[in-house]
Amino acid sequence: MASPSEHAADLLRRYGGHSAIDLLDAMIHTEFPGRIALSSSFGADSAVLLHMVSRIDPKTPVLFLDTGKLFGETLRYRIELARQLGLTDVRDLRPAAESIKTSDADGVLWRDAPDACCHIRKVVPLTEALDGFDAWINGRKRAQGGLRADIAPLEAFDGRIKINPLAHWGLRDIAAYFDRYDLPRHRLVADGYTSIGCMPCTARSTESDDARDGRWAGRDKTECGIHLQPV
Repeated sequence: MASPSEHAADLLRRYGGHSAIDLLDAMIHTEFPGRIALSSSFGADSAVLLHMVSRIDPKTPVLFLDTGKLFGETLRYRIELARQLGLTDVRDLRPAAESIKTSDADGVLWRDAPDACCHIRKVVPLTEALDGFDAWINGRKRAQGGLRADIAPLEAFDGRIKINPLAHWGLRDIAAYFDRYDLPRHRLVADGYTSIGCMPCTARSTESDDARDGRWAGRDKTECGIHLQPV
């Protein structure tokens, strides 16, 4: 039996040159039917991947991390976009009440220990929700830089296959897709937010080329942890 790394290498060999929509179709219908989920932040670019999945199979499970610290605009966008695209299995993941009571009773863990805050509000709920799925679709892109600069369309991650259909997409590709399908934008994009996460840890972007420079601004932190290999 092939290891996850060997399986990912084989899939990359067979599907690595496919377009995003064709890659998704193969993963959802051929390789992992009934065993695949998409995680989405319903953020600035999320409508692109959500729209693609809705065209292939709107019953595909969509995992949404409702951390308790999101912008109200994001929560409304999640409801409106899911309804518009006809997504029928959007699952709202929330941190365990006991974890919040024990580790973040005053609600300011994001300020004092952001990695710990992300762990209880994002990493743990998503890890638990992915249990039972063999493949995980997400929207990371090389153009986002940092640890994402060399991601492949398919990779092994924590015992399952991780699918990055937009790995090679840039800002122009995203904008063109929004225009082509007349997709609604997250309301905060027009207000200068190019990457949108939790409210306390998200600022308007600067003039730099890094679309994620408003995330954890002023800190030596670029990832929440859900995309970091467990140690």
